[in-house]
Amino acid sequence: MASMFLYWFLEGAMPRPAYRSRSLRRVMVKTPGSRTVIHYEKRALGAPRCPITGLVIGGMNGKIYRTGVKIRAPSRPYGGVYSHKVIARAIRLAVRGQ
Repeated sequence: MASMFLYWFLEGAMPRPAYRSRSLRRVMVKTPGSRTVIHYEKRALGAPRCPITGLVIGGMNGKIYRTGVKIRAPSRPYGGVYSHKVIARAIRLAVRGQ
């Protein structure tokens, strides 16, 4: 990270406002003219996780991001939102009347 700061300091160039956000990943790229420039890329998304347990949600295709949740998610209640353990526990509690 220190090398990137040093690069900005020596270049003296301020990035465009759209590139100031940390939601984009910074990649140092060496050009054919032997200059080092910064390319901004989208961060890689991980597999979808359950908000309660933090487990990876089973049955979700993590590689297809542009499709809707209906296409990606399993067709069980709360599929694609909560993990199987949370759903099983919620169903058990509902049946027992708690």
